[in-house]
Amino acid sequence: MDRREFIKWSGATIGFSQLSVGCGQEKNIIKGRMLGASAAIGHQLRDTTVFPEPEEWSRKAIVIVGGGVSGLSAARQLMHDGQQDFVLLELEQNTGGNASYGKNEVSAYPLGAHYIPIPNNELKEYLDFLQECDVIIDYDKQGLPVYNELFLCHDPEERLYLNGAWQDGLVPRYGVSDAEREEFVKFFSLMDHFRALKGEDGKDVFAIPVDTSARSETARALDQITMKEWMEQENLHGNHLRWYVDYCTRDDFGTRYDQISAWAGIHYFAARKGKGANAAYHDVLTWEEGNGFLVRQLQKKSADQIRSNALVVSIEYSGDDVRVQYLDTQTGKIGGIRAGHCIIAAPQFVAARLLKEENRSMLVRQHLHYVPWMVANLTVNDMLSERSGSPASWDNVIYGGKGLGYVDATHQQLQQHKGKRNLTYYYPLTDADPLTERKAAQKRTYEEWVAHVISDLKLVHPNIEQATERMDISLWGHAMAQPLPGWIHGSERQELGKSLHGRIHFAHTDLAGISIFEEAFYQGVHAARKAASS
Repeated sequence: MDRREFIKWSGATIGFSQLSVGCGQEKNIIKGRMLGASAAIGHQLRDTTVFPEPEEWSRKAIVIVGGGVSGLSAARQLMHDGQQDFVLLELEQNTGGNASYGKNEVSAYPLGAHYIPIPNNELKEYLDFLQECDVIIDYDKQGLPVYNELFLCHDPEERLYLNGAWQDGLVPRYGVSDAEREEFVKFFSLMDHFRALKGEDGKDVFAIPVDTSARSETARALDQITMKEWMEQENLHGNHLRWYVDYCTRDDFGTRYDQISAWAGIHYFAARKGKGANAAYHDVLTWEEGNGFLVRQLQKKSADQIRSNALVVSIEYSGDDVRVQYLDTQTGKIGGIRAGHCIIAAPQFVAARLLKEENRSMLVRQHLHYVPWMVANLTVNDMLSERSGSPASWDNVIYGGKGLGYVDATHQQLQQHKGKRNLTYYYPLTDADPLTERKAAQKRTYEEWVAHVISDLKLVHPNIEQATERMDISLWGHAMAQPLPGWIHGSERQELGKSLHGRIHFAHTDLAGISIFEEAFYQGVHAARKAASS
């Protein structure tokens, strides 16, 4: 029984460096650079109090602010509904946000989100999108989707390094006592119970999107305590189980299990219920470039409406217009657009600055905390050494590791011998509060980040330094909002998500509390429908 059975700063170059580390072995020069969201440009919004007025104004029916998954989903929905009179403004040179990707001579590789689980079957719009991009290739006689085998994660899917060896799956087994094994059985039995649990209104207590979940007393109670507190109530004390749950909540939410809302923690395991003709809810779909594949599909029909290198600096409602001002970061000129509607597909801390709403700013400061992540992409050669146990997998995790392990971007390639490989290492910065971690991350040098990655992976690949030919470091300062107790079932989340003046609409996963692809997709769909129908 493994984990999948129960789920499941880009354009600006910050620096370029070489690193020589290691001792006792021949030293290797690791080349690479710092990447990530354009923090220096984005901070102009925070640090500049007054921008000049635009020299001229253009007009659009709808303006979308932000080109992450939710913004691109809104753009796709508008095109689907026959609305082409819109523009999407994106700060970065490329769209995608946390689902961005890179590419080299070996393969494409993710810079952030790297897979989607099998969707729940009632998500018609989402399933239609997946069929549109050939992820779903047919439906069988029972109406179950047939998934493209090229995109279903190939075997072996995942492994865990524990007690000196690799094991299949991520649920710890090597050296786990019988008493702890019984705790895992109890835990997964409770997750099965929650997967089937209905509220008084007949809805699932744990559903996707979040706002389709039943708002029951059970749900509200679970949202008031942490996952750790819930486990203590259930007498689940084993170190291996607690490590596993903490790994899962850090992986999907960038939040430790002793911080995250128990409702959100359980949602990780209990909300996945999809079934395909050739796949079950524990299976995953993935690509070399991770969710960058889906980003490309989302923007296929709206490429002409996307305006990159555009930093939105203010949004103001005036009469029957929404006035959007933006800085062209390439020319330094201020542009202005008058629109009937505006979709803010950016996080709420950005929305509050753009709208200059003090109450919104206060709610964000009090309730929303955005965790930073570091993602490292390593190009390694075929001399990479391997500890004993299960063969190299798509997902490779180290018990007690500093990070979350790595995925192999070349895993989906069909050729047997790959030679060089691209490995993507994930590290949510969760030891301290997000602000402290963010400031510390910005101060770290390229060499310090490389040393961190090498140190973590050397346990399982002793010659990782010598085998690594290149390492690029991506920093995501505000990667995702943490679903802390009281946020998902609290009134503040609903208040922040309300449309303003019937003209300004919001679409971002921080308004869902859970940063997964489906949430971003439906945030975009719903905002687009509001804008088009008003």
